[in-house]
Amino acid sequence: MNNAQRIALLAAVANLALLLVLPPYDYVSLQRGNVPTFDGFYFAFGSHPNRIVNANFLALELIVVVINACIALLLLRDAPLRQRRRPGGNRQQRAVLALIAINLVLVLLFPPFENFSAITKAALPTFEGFYFLFGDNAQRQLVTTILYIEVALIIINGSLLWLLFKDKSPDEVSADQVRALAQKVRSAQRK
Repeated sequence: MNNAQRIALLAAVANLALLLVLPPYDYVSLQRGNVPTFDGFYFAFGSHPNRIVNANFLALELIVVVINACIALLLLRDAPLRQRRRPGGNRQQRAVLALIAINLVLVLLFPPFENFSAITKAALPTFEGFYFLFGDNAQRQLVTTILYIEVALIIINGSLLWLLFKDKSPDEVSADQVRALAQKVRSAQRK
């Protein structure tokens, strides 16, 4: 682990600690039929009447920080010897990783919300729109189902793109080379 990776790891640990000390809370009101609506971030060890920790959103926050830490560790690693000959390494893979990290942060900053009066028990609830997380969301509830789907799709698409842009190393064999080798083996077996 190099120095830049250590710094990224320390930043990730600090972010995780901050998320756990200031978790997201929902406000549960009798006027709204005990429907929890997003209320903000409060100190974990304080007294917060009629508020409960939004465990789903907290889990997503923790997952995104861990994924972004893994991305930072990949981006900041030392290049293998075969890539040191080429300056920059695989730029497409690095760009994909950076875009994944940016997308995950944006998805958490602008999550899907629905108005508390439109809340249903459907598998995929309706939503009002994407609003800034630190804005006035007293009348809205986070739609964590859609948020989970967004995060999963970003990770899946990013992983596929990262694999697509992977450089073939000289020791990897292409499909044509495998066919040619198989024909050589068959012809050698016939003799």
